[in-house]
Amino acid sequence: MANSETLQQYYERVPYANPKMLPVNNTGVGHFNVFLRSACYQRTPYSRRDFYKVSLILGTGKMHYADKWIHIDRPAILFSNPVIPYSWEPESELQEGWFCLFTEAFISNEQKGSLQDSPLFKVGSDHVFFVTPEQENDIAAIFKKMMAEMDSDYAHKYDLLRNYLHVIIHEAIKMQPADQFEKHANAAARTTALFLELLERQFPIDSPEHNLSLRSANDYAHTMSVHTNHLNRSVKQITGKTTSEHITARIIREAQALLLYTDWNISAIAYGLGFEEPAYFASFFKKHTGTTPGMARSRTV
Repeated sequence: MANSETLQQYYERVPYANPKMLPVNNTGVGHFNVFLRSACYQRTPYSRRDFYKVSLILGTGKMHYADKWIHIDRPAILFSNPVIPYSWEPESELQEGWFCLFTEAFISNEQKGSLQDSPLFKVGSDHVFFVTPEQENDIAAIFKKMMAEMDSDYAHKYDLLRNYLHVIIHEAIKMQPADQFEKHANAAARTTALFLELLERQFPIDSPEHNLSLRSANDYAHTMSVHTNHLNRSVKQITGKTTSEHITARIIREAQALLLYTDWNISAIAYGLGFEEPAYFASFFKKHTGTTPGMARSRTV
């Protein structure tokens, strides 16, 4: 799967979304923008984005993400995050509503923890909520206020926009999640794609203090809210390799890059890759490469 689409790439792909054509750092700690859905392309490619998106969808179509798809045949609100790839397949000619794009820094600068841990954005959660006519009117009114505020000269407008976004999030948390998801015919492929996306998102290791949070098949299955056996079976079916083999190969590849391109000592590399002791890392590395980390590094000098 291609790399995640950046905000810059999004604005280039959808030039009519923003009259200014380019995203701006509009708060000093993140980015936010809001649009009419009718102003943008109706069909979106199946890919991951590096930003969050909240949409009020007024139109019919299919939303594909992870190993699921859902038929949206009435007004719905969608929450998407940078981890899970998704695509929108429209059915009705008329596609209306609103959506906003924002980075985690925009909404998380006043709170601790990752937005990806929230009930609406975390991996494995439901991300689509059907709304009643009353809920539709309430959420539409908030989006309209967002649109108006973006054009205002109010000095604290981004604080107000952040508050509007929080209101939408809390309104959605109170809703019952959509329960009409259907498994794709290629559910194994989608599960595998999501696993590989999660695996890649852990790299590169930027500092020795950056420890891998997902190290085993069980870790990934838990994050994806699937059974470990289902994950292993899907990955093996699609790639011919086990989940553990993919994890091991990626860790080894990162270890080799760190040995080649950084001046970190081997202990720092070991800890950065999630090993409790450098000796465990040395044993792991030799088992899968036939040489020690020290010998691998000396060969690059």
